[in-house]
Amino acid sequence: MTEGSKRRLKLWIRLFALTRTAEGQVREYLRLTHATTLPRFDVMAALYRRRDGVTMSELSRLLLVSNGNATTVVDRLEADGLVARRPSDSDRRTVFVALTPEGVAQFEIMASGHEAEVARVFANLSDADVDTLTEILKRAGKPQ
Repeated sequence: MTEGSKRRLKLWIRLFALTRTAEGQVREYLRLTHATTLPRFDVMAALYRRRDGVTMSELSRLLLVSNGNATTVVDRLEADGLVARRPSDSDRRTVFVALTPEGVAQFEIMASGHEAEVARVFANLSDADVDTLTEILKRAGKPQ
């Protein structure tokens, strides 16, 4: 192993640890402040961005999860009145899911707090640090 590859391995470990720590803090914030989970928040965020609704398959692809995982979260959100399903006009096997007005309202409250919590997690970085790190991460993992 070369010195460069060892340094990159250490970087990988540091990035993984940071991701786990930051995600844990955001999960805890959502649980304590909004009595929700990160998967619920992620589904609502995807649906918020696509207000007209998406198919369950599209939702799964957007979230990088299985159809089963997405369905479980959507079932719970629907039971809480935060999302609604509607059948496709052209294909009875296709079902669209979208936020209800209550879902939109709740998500907007959560999203504001979520943004503030992420800002708190990374508060020790300057704006220049954030810009530099973002540019570096965009280059990382791309084939040469």
